[in-house]
Amino acid sequence: MNISVTQILVGLTVLISIGAFNNRELHGKLLHSPYIEIREKDYYRFLSSGFIHADWMHLGINMFVLWQFGGIVEAYYRSGFGPQMGGIYYLLLYLGAIIFGALPSFYKHKDNPGYRAIGASGGVSGITFAYVIFLPWEKIYLYGIIGIPAIIAGVLYLVYSSYAAKRNNDNIGHDAHFYGAVFGFVFTLVINPAFLTHFWIKLQELPF
Repeated sequence: MNISVTQILVGLTVLISIGAFNNRELHGKLLHSPYIEIREKDYYRFLSSGFIHADWMHLGINMFVLWQFGGIVEAYYRSGFGPQMGGIYYLLLYLGAIIFGALPSFYKHKDNPGYRAIGASGGVSGITFAYVIFLPWEKIYLYGIIGIPAIIAGVLYLVYSSYAAKRNNDNIGHDAHFYGAVFGFVFTLVINPAFLTHFWIKLQELPF
């Protein structure tokens, strides 16, 4: 049985997150802290922070979304690049979105010793917005009930993430959501012109 990159990412993230739940020292070494990164040169934290989570709910939501959309996106990548290269590009999509999603907070909080960030949200957002390219009119169900076309849900998600990031009145990494999503969308369109053509054709297939 072939194991997909999505399955590996989910399994690895679950294992590392559980390990960090029970080991605060490990948790502290993996989280995203711009203040520490710039002074200790611990730039690996840009990536490692995407593999740990605050609690079971945080982990469960991110992994559910990754599992739900990741397999579909990975299949499109493998179709576009072949089984091996498709898997590699898909991995670059996910990891790149985690790193790119962390960049704004790095520059914003590099002098703030109290800032911490964790979670796979940047990578998951990147995967979700790649999904929008392949299936823009497929419905995404909000709370499992309200069906919204993926492209419309995506636009609303970006607007909300941008607004919430500016308000900055909660502990959610809205910047990571926004920029991870942008990375996933742009990266997917740039690496293969056929994906851009596919997206344009799908956009014209209005469901109403």
